[in-house]
Amino acid sequence: MSEAYIVEAVRTPVGRRGGGLGAVHPADLGAHVLKELIRRAGVDPAAVEDVVLGCLDTVGPQAGDIARTAWLAAGLPEEVPGVTVDRQCGSSQQAVHFAAQAVLSGTQDLVVAGGTQNMTQIPIAFASRQAAEPLGLTQGPYAGSEGWRARYGDAPVNQFHGAQLIAEKWGISRREMEEFALTSHRRAARALDEGRFARETVAYGNVTADEGPRRDTTLEQMARLSPVVEGGT
Repeated sequence: MSEAYIVEAVRTPVGRRGGGLGAVHPADLGAHVLKELIRRAGVDPAAVEDVVLGCLDTVGPQAGDIARTAWLAAGLPEEVPGVTVDRQCGSSQQAVHFAAQAVLSGTQDLVVAGGTQNMTQIPIAFASRQAAEPLGLTQGPYAGSEGWRARYGDAPVNQFHGAQLIAEKWGISRREMEEFALTSHRRAARALDEGRFARETVAYGNVTADEGPRRDTTLEQMARLSPVVEGGT
């Protein structure tokens, strides 16, 4: 069996909602990374056999097979195909898995994998509800399925409900999770300050570094938060 290797990896900074990248077309975000990836790897772009990008909510500027759109927007060879993967929050990770599997199987030798999405322009879970409302479909992707209802009833399908079930099963308190989240933000801020993400990041215009994490968060502020649960996956 062939071996699969990650030759090079790069990303744009992570933006905030409405931040410095909020108005950028998601295909241009992907194209920016693709151009830099090819430059760093030093490979012939025509030798790429496929471009696999993850993206959920493939509507509007993210529709039409954005993997191929991003590749072409980067000015790269038209003869290279592209495919978009939707495994919800694991979409980009799955894209990398598919690329590795293609190389391991011996059917392809050079594959580009990653993801692109602009959640300022297309909010998360938009495709599952808001995009279908003009068609009179307002209840989400599971409503009306007799098989789904027979198996799962009317339980909500979203990460909030899933998190609640996990917390109840394993006896995890809200305080414990908020302490974990606060520690995570502080570690990310320290890593950003120490330049640990510099190698993997390529600036886009004036956005040169991640616009998160939240540096002013406290346990007291987090305790006042209450989630709004609707839609989602």
